[in-house]
Amino acid sequence: MIWLGVAAAAVLVIIIVAVSGGDDETTDTTAAATTTAAPTTEAPETTEAPSDTTEAPSDTTEAPAETTTTAAAAAPIRIAIVAPSASNDLAFTQSIVDGVNAIAAEREIAEIAITDGTFVVDDAAAAIRDYAANGFDLVVAHGSQYGGSLQEIAPDFPETSFAWGTAADTFGLPNVFAYEAASDEGGFVMGVIGAALTESGTIGIVGPIEVGDAKLYVDGFKAGAEANDSGVTVNINYTGSFSDVALASEAAQAHAAAGADVMSGTAQMVVGAISVAADQNILWFGTQANQATLAPEIVVASQVYKWEVVLSDILDKVAGGTLGGSSYVIDLENGGLVLEFNEDFTLSDDVKALADQTVADIISGAIVPTE
Repeated sequence: MIWLGVAAAAVLVIIIVAVSGGDDETTDTTAAATTTAAPTTEAPETTEAPSDTTEAPSDTTEAPAETTTTAAAAAPIRIAIVAPSASNDLAFTQSIVDGVNAIAAEREIAEIAITDGTFVVDDAAAAIRDYAANGFDLVVAHGSQYGGSLQEIAPDFPETSFAWGTAADTFGLPNVFAYEAASDEGGFVMGVIGAALTESGTIGIVGPIEVGDAKLYVDGFKAGAEANDSGVTVNINYTGSFSDVALASEAAQAHAAAGADVMSGTAQMVVGAISVAADQNILWFGTQANQATLAPEIVVASQVYKWEVVLSDILDKVAGGTLGGSSYVIDLENGGLVLEFNEDFTLSDDVKALADQTVADIISGAIVPTE
């Protein structure tokens, strides 16, 4: 094992964000709609869009192209996002907001509207329907709990394109796209690094609800750690909530008491776990967005979702008149998942080389993170 000394943890100031993408039992929040005008730029070069499918299961889902060809010429598109937690949550919702903003920096988007904090599914459904009724070209329902609502709403607006995730089901509807993340890939890589860095031989993972990309990430991290060191102990605690910061803090405290000197977790509630990690000088690995700013002394790396890889192809299709019918997966190979190291954390060349080799092996198929 390789041990790196970590500076004493600084005081972590956390703004507790709202809720995240999943069914939850925490306090309801009220959605707040914000609208921003997107910058006007030339469309990027994109590769040929993947062929349409009526309903793609996860094992046959199309991966978006790694590079781009010229987008179809059309009037600038209006995009709306409905998401369950705060736009700046450094996790699930921020990942889609960052993706849309990245697209807006590369191509002409007429308008971007965001309704975040829609933990209550009925509130989200009302926002989705309202955006469609107001003529938005693409309405992104960023939350797996929104699937049932979208299945009912989309047929009422056949001229509107909808996208939702993380899921692979388009419901067989011609105006619905679906997207998901192969989060076990980055999870596996960071599990390998975590096993290389632990001195105690114990790793703790704080999970929300055992579904979707959250479960994939947790499973991948555990598999990577055990692949690098069969003697490592990986303890997993699912809180049953995507947003309950107090429960995440309690889970992290339990991991610390069990001797963990490396921890990870997923969803908005992990700010509570990161606070405990910082207080107790425990290394942290993040996912969905770059979490280094929360605790630069102990965050080693983050798996970052780059939804713009999916959105670019979706917008090309919408501009060309195809409003749905395809599902997508972001992964390490297509650049939709990116491992970002914390520049403020000193990591040895040996560990970085190990991470790079693991990424290469996953892309080549030599390593399959979870089966």
